[in-house]
Amino acid sequence: MQKTLNESLIYQILSAVSEIPEGRVATYGQIAALIGRDRNARLVGRVLSRAQFYGDYPCYRVVNHGGRTAPGWREQRFLLEQEGVEFRENGCVDMKRFQWEV
Repeated sequence: MQKTLNESLIYQILSAVSEIPEGRVATYGQIAALIGRDRNARLVGRVLSRAQFYGDYPCYRVVNHGGRTAPGWREQRFLLEQEGVEFRENGCVDMKRFQWEV
């Protein structure tokens, strides 16, 4: 990872993710804003793609701003549905009902 991405920043992101309540989702941008890096949603995504190296975090609760799940991660939808998160007909999370309000 880049020089600007240190372990402290990684754990800030993962700590924010660990706060998302069961049955709710947050966006990459929302997590970035929570750690004071409003314009770093992609950075959040990059960290979450490697989160398994840092511990067990509910990264499946993070979706894009439109409610889309991560491409190629079929289990994400299953895990969210197990927590009661519902999806619209287009396959996206119903963000109006299930987005985490910080």
